[in-house]
Amino acid sequence: MNVYLLLIGDEILLGQVVDTNSAWMGQQLALHGYRVVGKTAVPDVRDDILAALDLAAQRADIVITTGGLGPTKDDITRSALAQYFDSPLVFHQETYDRISAYFARIGKPLPESARMQATIPEKAVLLTNKVGSAPGMWFERAGKVFVSLPGVPFEMQYLLTEEVLPRLRQHFPGRPLAHRTLRTAGEGESTIAKRLEAFEEALPEHIRLAYLPSLGQVRLRLTGIWPHADRSPDAEEHLRAEVESYADQMRALLPDLVFGTEEDTLEQVVGRLLLERGQMFGCAESCTGGYVAHLITSVPGSSRYFAGGIISYSNELKQRLLGVRAETLEHVGAVSEQTVREMATGALEALGVDVALSVSGIAGPEGGTPDKPVGTVWMAVADRSRLVAQKHVFARDRLKNIQLAAIFGLNMVRKFLLNAL
Repeated sequence: MNVYLLLIGDEILLGQVVDTNSAWMGQQLALHGYRVVGKTAVPDVRDDILAALDLAAQRADIVITTGGLGPTKDDITRSALAQYFDSPLVFHQETYDRISAYFARIGKPLPESARMQATIPEKAVLLTNKVGSAPGMWFERAGKVFVSLPGVPFEMQYLLTEEVLPRLRQHFPGRPLAHRTLRTAGEGESTIAKRLEAFEEALPEHIRLAYLPSLGQVRLRLTGIWPHADRSPDAEEHLRAEVESYADQMRALLPDLVFGTEEDTLEQVVGRLLLERGQMFGCAESCTGGYVAHLITSVPGSSRYFAGGIISYSNELKQRLLGVRAETLEHVGAVSEQTVREMATGALEALGVDVALSVSGIAGPEGGTPDKPVGTVWMAVADRSRLVAQKHVFARDRLKNIQLAAIFGLNMVRKFLLNAL
C-alpha cells in the first residue's frame, strides 16, 4: 500500500523546526510493508491544506498528516479536516476529561484551550494519545484512509506505533513480512557492501538487504516478503525463520563488525558485557569532553558497571589526576600513543575500576599539524593485565570528530572485553 505524508506547519517551511517526523515515519512504515510515495510540507493555511489533501489522496491509499493539532489559533488542521470531510466540529467530553487528567498528572493547570483540542470532526475515529493532550484522528473515504497526528515527535511516534500501524494492518491486510537488523560499527557502508557482495547477489528475490548508515555505524536490515499469493497458516513463521537464517549468514561474514541487533546501541552492549563479567568501567577523556560518559550513563542501570570518568582536558590535569608524565607530554604531546597509555593506566588507579578507556585527540577546527591533522585521535583500553592503543584520523568537523571518537572508543571497549583486539 502507498502512503503520502503531509507535514502541516509554518515552522517547518520557515526552518524553525527540522523535520525529523517524516524520516522516522518512513522507516517505520517501510518496516511494516508500506511504501511512502511522497511528502509535502504546507503552511497553516486552510486552502493549502485542502489542496494538499486532494493531491495526496490522488497518489496514495493512505494519507498521514502531522501538525496543527495544538491549542493555539494557528492550529487549524482540525477545522480543515472538518471541512474536507464535510463533518461538523463537535465537543467530545471524553477527550476533554482525558486532557484534564493529563494536565493534572503533570501538575499543571488546565488551559482554556483544552476545550478547543477536545472539539473534533464528528466523522473522526479518535486515536487515544496517552503521552500528550491532542488526540489523533482516523478518517475513511472512498476506500482510502486519512490519519491526522500531532507534530510533537514523541506523541506522533506513540500514536503511529500503538494506534495507527495496528489499525492499518487490519484495514489493509497484506502478505506476511519479516525483518531482521544487524548493527555494525567500525567500517563504512561501501566497505561492508564489498564484503557482502556475493551474499547479497545470492539472496532470493523476496528478501532484500538495506544499508542504513549513521555516524560510525551501519544498520543492515533484511526484509522478507512472503513470495506466494496464498497465505498458509505458518507463512509468517516460515518467513521469519528464513530471514533469520540469512541474518546468521551475514553475521558470520562480518564477525568483527556486528555488535548487536535491532535497536541495540553500543553503550547498551558494552554495559551488558561489563555486567556479565562483573566488572566496573571508567574513562579518562580529553577531546571528547565527557561524551563517552554521557553515552554510557544514558542507559538505565549504568551505575552497576560505570564508576565515573575524569575529563582531563588540560595537560595539567592529565598529570595531576592521571599521572601522565611531564616528559611524555613534552616529547610526544597530548595526542599520542604514550599519553593515552598513561591516561588509561592512571584511570584504572584513580577510579579504582577494572577496565578503563582513555581518549585524546584534536577535535578542531584548529590545532592540527602536518603530522597530527584535525581529527587525529588516540585511544587506549586497559585492564590490570593488558593494554591496547589505537589511532584514528576522522577528519570531520568538531562535533562529528567528538562523536566518532566516542563511538569508536566504545566499540574498542566492546572488542577488548571480547578479547577481539
